[in-house]
Amino acid sequence: MTDAAPSAQSAAKRIAQLRSELDEHNYRYHVLDEPSIPDAEYDRLYHELKALEAEHPELITPDSPTQRVGSLALSAFGEVRHEVPMLSLGNAFEEGDLLDFDRRVREGLDLPAGDHSGDLFAEGVDVEYSCEPKLDGLAVSLLYERGQLVRGATRGDGSTGEDISANVRTIRNIPLRLHGSGWPEVLEVRGEVFMSKAGFEALNARQAESGGKTFANPRNAAAGSLRQLDPKITASRPLELCAYGIGRVEGELPQTHIGILQALKGWGLPISRELKLAKGAQQCLDYYRAIGERRETLPYEIDGVVFKVNSLASQRELGFRAREPRWAIAHKFPAMEELTELLAVEFQVGRTGAVTPVARLQPVKVAGVTVSNATLHNMDEVARLGLMVGDTVIIRRAGDVIPQVVQVVRERRPADARAVQVPEQCPVCGSRVERTQLVKRSKGRETLSEGAVYRCVGRLACAAQLKQAIIHFVSRRAMDIEGLGEKSVEQLVDEGLVRSPADLYSLTFEQIVGLEGFAELSSNNLLAAIADSRTPSLARFIYALGIPDVGEETAKLLARALGSLARIQRALPEVLTYLPDVGLEVAHEIRNFFADGHNQQVIRDLLARGIALQEEGELGAEFAACATLEGLLDKLNIAGIAATGARKLAEKGGSLDGVIALSQDWLELSVMKGLNEKAKQALREHFAVPANVERARTIEAQLREFGMHWQSERKAVEGLPLAGQTWVLTGSLEVMSRDVAKDKLESLGAKVAGSVSAKTTCVVAGPGAGSKLAKAQELGLRVLDEAEFLAELSRLG
Repeated sequence: MTDAAPSAQSAAKRIAQLRSELDEHNYRYHVLDEPSIPDAEYDRLYHELKALEAEHPELITPDSPTQRVGSLALSAFGEVRHEVPMLSLGNAFEEGDLLDFDRRVREGLDLPAGDHSGDLFAEGVDVEYSCEPKLDGLAVSLLYERGQLVRGATRGDGSTGEDISANVRTIRNIPLRLHGSGWPEVLEVRGEVFMSKAGFEALNARQAESGGKTFANPRNAAAGSLRQLDPKITASRPLELCAYGIGRVEGELPQTHIGILQALKGWGLPISRELKLAKGAQQCLDYYRAIGERRETLPYEIDGVVFKVNSLASQRELGFRAREPRWAIAHKFPAMEELTELLAVEFQVGRTGAVTPVARLQPVKVAGVTVSNATLHNMDEVARLGLMVGDTVIIRRAGDVIPQVVQVVRERRPADARAVQVPEQCPVCGSRVERTQLVKRSKGRETLSEGAVYRCVGRLACAAQLKQAIIHFVSRRAMDIEGLGEKSVEQLVDEGLVRSPADLYSLTFEQIVGLEGFAELSSNNLLAAIADSRTPSLARFIYALGIPDVGEETAKLLARALGSLARIQRALPEVLTYLPDVGLEVAHEIRNFFADGHNQQVIRDLLARGIALQEEGELGAEFAACATLEGLLDKLNIAGIAATGARKLAEKGGSLDGVIALSQDWLELSVMKGLNEKAKQALREHFAVPANVERARTIEAQLREFGMHWQSERKAVEGLPLAGQTWVLTGSLEVMSRDVAKDKLESLGAKVAGSVSAKTTCVVAGPGAGSKLAKAQELGLRVLDEAEFLAELSRLG
């Protein structure tokens, strides 16, 4: 237990850091087309986060990069809502990863094991997979109605993309009208827009000759070319499309993935010339190795191979996990490595004050791209590598972007190599830099340890933190102040016009119009956007404050359950943990944020300058009804007393005062059944400390004040109609997507599970339902077809 405690706490801190880094890299890669790390490094961070969340599922939040795809669309283009989300793929890096994927597919389809053991008499059935290279470009959606191209869009965040219709029309291998006949009435084609190696070299030669900007790699060139506001520029660039799938369809299509791609080819849409069918994992691995050997001779850049279950019926049965399909995987090629010298380590400051080391490298060309820097994440990573300035290091890259430092070549260390030192003062504002302390809270004790992150204590007095805080505050999902991009925010901070989010609401026309990029119209537009943001919902406002570990979904949860800013500000950590998916560590982050005097002043200033919160109201009905005496006793973290012991104590004591009195009545406690001697002693010792008694009574007093106490008068308000129920979706749905169906069920309080068990309340079975339907029937569970499901949703409002 002693060894595990720091590990779990370190995981929580590492998860928070990884999410912050991945969100920033997602924004730069998907929105700005200015990637700051290599795909190999992003993949490492992503899979480290995924592995940590798998080990600690209680720390998963809806706003985690693993639950979600990509980033937001730019406002310069119109928005397009994808009726069928454009999902990302899971990744395989080793042969074992692909074999595990094949095993999961086979288990999901209830297929017997294949003949991988050498048994000639095994009755395994190999799954058929489509195989094609993974192009490195920009994912797009092309909508055809009655054979006519009517819209083009980027993937964006997977749910909402950018309308680039005018630009995709300039790409020569995209048909403006489908060829032949027999295509569906509505057909959404999905593919990758890319630039060939030859086209990329020719473009860069023209750019250099004309004095224009050259591109780092074909992916950047393709993305930048496709997302030009002037379609004439796009038309001048050597872009190509390769179709790889479909989205929304109204009409008939073949029932295999390869069959669909062949149909698209017949209608004039380009598909991969390397498309192949493989039977079983071994043939997939053979294809992967063959393409890998020919990688350098291909006319375009690829970073792996995509394998998809060929049967559409099987795809529907397998369904999705989080934001990725269970029936497809991208098998990435090994990262490329080179040697170079570490010239220096500099430190950057982020929104939360984290002081992050950045490696400055002797420029070196890796797979055609010159790289000169890499993130080092934190000082624990520097220590793990044993890194010193002057060292020769191995850097690794994949995805044709920037490398990571993976190893020090110690035998080449020069005599004058210098240790990497964390600055004592912030490199931006000069404030003190402190190492974070990790607090592990477990039954009966708190354990302190040193964290991996160093922070500048300057907060909003630090220009770096202030800029990032303002950028987050004005972002679309926060206060949604259009016209305040990164450069504008930097100007406002650098000019001393904004020293706090509240200062945005004191800006004048005269102050703005003098800034670079602002004229009379844009200045008035910005002031109007700031004025329009004065009435945010409570949830948006909470999210905009940038509370550590509180993403958009947690902010919504806080607003819906607690109902007012005043309650959220005052809520004790133990009360906050009554919220689903809010653990004690996040609860302490929330409490510490609102207990901070500086943060309190910022909130007071915002409200004083006209922020009027909307959608404030009563405590959420279900939240109000969730507290019990046994729950409170469990949350006090008394050593040896878990849920069962807490229930026994609640029954015996009858009230908190009764339990406290019982803890000091050794004779009465000694004959009590349901608690062992160690737990009884821990109870006695806990309430023998006056501070613990006071803490328990303080929590109970807040439960009374909020109307959550078990003796409070319950309001006659029903909870969500499907609360406590577990539903399963299987097969295909025709009226709505399964993602939409899941959202509707969850909004009604149901949990949507991926497998059928005796605890399942109801199964919704569409066409193509397989083993899950069979199991539901075997267990005698309630089963609805789509029409009955829609009727049920209608009945529930």
